[in-house]
Amino acid sequence: MLEDYINIALRSLRHRSLRSWLTLLGIFIGIAAVVSLVSLGDGLRGAITEQFSQAGTDKLTIQAASVGFAPPGSTAVKRLTEKDLNIVRGIKGFKVVSNRLIRSTTVEFNDIQRFGFLVNLPEPPDERKLVIDAMNLEAIEGRLLKSSDNFKVVLGYDYLDKNLFEKDVKLGDKLIINGQDFSIVGFIERSSNPQYNSIIYMNEKVMTSLLNIKDEVDIIIGQVSNVNNIEQVSENTKKELRNSRNVEKGKEDFSVQTPQQSVETFNTVLNMIQSVIVGIAAISLLVGGIGIANTMFTSVLERRKEIGIMKAVGARNNSILTIFLIESGSLGLFGSIIGVILGVSFSKIVEIVGSKLIGEGILQPHFSLVLIIGSLAFGFVVGTLSGIIPARQASLLPPVEALRKWILKKC
Repeated sequence: MLEDYINIALRSLRHRSLRSWLTLLGIFIGIAAVVSLVSLGDGLRGAITEQFSQAGTDKLTIQAASVGFAPPGSTAVKRLTEKDLNIVRGIKGFKVVSNRLIRSTTVEFNDIQRFGFLVNLPEPPDERKLVIDAMNLEAIEGRLLKSSDNFKVVLGYDYLDKNLFEKDVKLGDKLIINGQDFSIVGFIERSSNPQYNSIIYMNEKVMTSLLNIKDEVDIIIGQVSNVNNIEQVSENTKKELRNSRNVEKGKEDFSVQTPQQSVETFNTVLNMIQSVIVGIAAISLLVGGIGIANTMFTSVLERRKEIGIMKAVGARNNSILTIFLIESGSLGLFGSIIGVILGVSFSKIVEIVGSKLIGEGILQPHFSLVLIIGSLAFGFVVGTLSGIIPARQASLLPPVEALRKWILKKC
């Protein structure tokens, strides 16, 4: 019996194919948006989490509170200083502590000038190793800097792009950085963090002299001796810096973050963005649901003869109701199937484009079974709910009245 109901409903949809396709628009646009954006967001979350895990779970990051979007520390209300660095170095629980300098400057090659970011590599071997491990630096060409290298630099992966300076940048070439010649000794392997790919690495002593940096620290990174005590070390660090910088608890002009806190902060922002986007997509689904309801009301008016004949030969109200609900639910389900296909396709296109622009592994969508099945089920439910009122209207039509209205309409 159910198979007969399904056949009747599908045959009706085929007879009104153009109207059915137009009705599906709102459904599959909304589902496509949800599938693509949620899958890309989940993939991005996984990539960021993996990046933090590669950097290590035993590291604290301390930086001054900023008031704008720029390299860390450059827009700080009150910068970190060498004094803050020495205080952190004296806190019990740290194995090694190092400073990080990140500055923007001019870079010239082939008579083309651009802006680039300089990052220091500290002189002490243990601090240098900490920074290299935290940033996961590996040379794809040449080598990393030695502490004895003067006026030599290592470049991020983006500098291998020949379009950057309209000419290939190779090992041994000279870059003019802030008016000073530097020799290239290596290129860093592409990172999953696109910011790392555009960095120029320079020994700290040379960098501070070149940019005239005095008593300034952009970021302090510290490796704890015991990862199980990282929360306690973090609290001790906050306490010592509050005392040193003379600020009250809750009004800190600096932040101390564990890897877990950094991931949670990113996830919070990403969840907010996803919620807004899914909310916008829900409007499309609502419009799609209204379209299904309108189509079903029209279908009831057009099929009075069919409804009257079915009732005249013994069809019950529940049978008519079931047929129309299957029809409206099928519209929602078909729209969801198309939406899932479009959403998956769009996500893969973004992945391909993203891998070329910002590196592999950043925008890699994650299609969970819950997301796919949930999207299909949600579309079916929206379609079914949208068809309840017109289906009930069809089931309550008296057979004589249905046939009479159809005959009057023909006359």
